[in-house]
Amino acid sequence: MATTRPLSPSIPTHTPPEIAPLGNPIFARIRIANSSDVPHIHKLMYQLAVYERLTHMFSATESSLASTLFNSPPFQSFTVFLLEVSPSPFPDQPDGPVGCYSPITRVINLDHPIVDTDAPEFGSGGEAVVAGFVLFFPNYGMFLGKPGFYIEGLHVRECYRRKGFGKMLLSAVAALGAKMEYGKVDWLLLDWNANGIGFYKKMGAEVVQEYRICRLIQDALKAYEI
Repeated sequence: MATTRPLSPSIPTHTPPEIAPLGNPIFARIRIANSSDVPHIHKLMYQLAVYERLTHMFSATESSLASTLFNSPPFQSFTVFLLEVSPSPFPDQPDGPVGCYSPITRVINLDHPIVDTDAPEFGSGGEAVVAGFVLFFPNYGMFLGKPGFYIEGLHVRECYRRKGFGKMLLSAVAALGAKMEYGKVDWLLLDWNANGIGFYKKMGAEVVQEYRICRLIQDALKAYEI
């Protein structure tokens, strides 16, 4: 066996420095929500009402959500996608209910770690926390002659904004619509929300100026009861 010649004492030895991980990775997952997620969904909806300055219209309760959101298979009626984040990879999971949807996972490298002071309130098991949601359901494009999806609400908690998570949620709905050969995805946007308008335009959305919302709600709708 060959022997290694010892280094001369005059030649210094050098140990390469340990390479630190690049940036601050965070693991994200989008999955179908279920009835056990209602407390988180309710809190997120209220946060969205605060952001949109519409808390005076907010009357949803955990009970009302639990009794109305999960009565049909996903995508046939109301569906909620939850966005979860974790400092560690998510374990592999089977497909969603009745094998209809596999969770989407991503690794996002951030410049700085996220400080989430509300993490205990939004914990969803292990190190994971709920960071956002999107609620959508089928509609129909009569001029297209095709079904579509209508997004009732999309919200990302404040400390997770401007990091690609909103795009991830919207893309999940759009990708599902494209896969199902639907004709469109619609949603509403408040006219003062300049950041939102710019964000959706960058994602390829057309902001239609010609339409106005017409709505019968609460007492105005109740007046039609026979």
